[in-house]
Amino acid sequence: MLYIVATPIGNLEDITKRALRILSEVDLILCEDTRNTKVLLDHYQIKTPTLSYHQHSKLKKIKEIVDLLKEGKNIALVSDAGTPGISDPGNKLVSEAVKLLSNSVKVMTIPGPSAAIAAASISGFAMDKFLFLGFPPVKKKRSKFFEEAASSKYPVIFYESPYRILKSLKELSLIDGSLEVVACRELTKKFETIYRGTAQEVAEKLEKEEIRGEFVIIVKGK
Repeated sequence: MLYIVATPIGNLEDITKRALRILSEVDLILCEDTRNTKVLLDHYQIKTPTLSYHQHSKLKKIKEIVDLLKEGKNIALVSDAGTPGISDPGNKLVSEAVKLLSNSVKVMTIPGPSAAIAAASISGFAMDKFLFLGFPPVKKKRSKFFEEAASSKYPVIFYESPYRILKSLKELSLIDGSLEVVACRELTKKFETIYRGTAQEVAEKLEKEEIRGEFVIIVKGK
């Protein structure tokens, strides 16, 4: 069995009893960064062995994991934060597992925290329909990414790092200065902060502060 296990996006209390049980019972936990996952496991005194699985993992490692599943091992996949497979390397493993194992091994979700959904719930925007775009490209296709975000009739959710958040907000404001956004920083953590206004207004607020932590941005939509 391959379990896709959601873990906290910040506050370690935001994890289900079921997730803790699965993490305790499986034979192996696959992690983006074993050091990050160790903090969670140590907090809950979980001793399950871990193995790194990240965006630079080769196809050979995926096949090794698939072989373990074929042998009957129960494996949990976690990301550094939130739900695996959403803007992280987990989707590649799930895709290969489904393709190579067919119906011989089950892939089961253990749902829980998601930064995108958490941000949507406090945005104040109509979120009946929305578009999730993950992280903006670092170099190529950035302009196309932000044009799509700015022109969407539905709210658009994307993630951004503290190193590029100002650049991204300014790129949005150059396309349309009236775009309303909500920027959520450090969700569920001690210094959680929510910024509201136009993209330019939020950028100006952030310029006055020391920018730390990951961001979830929601563009209101037309």
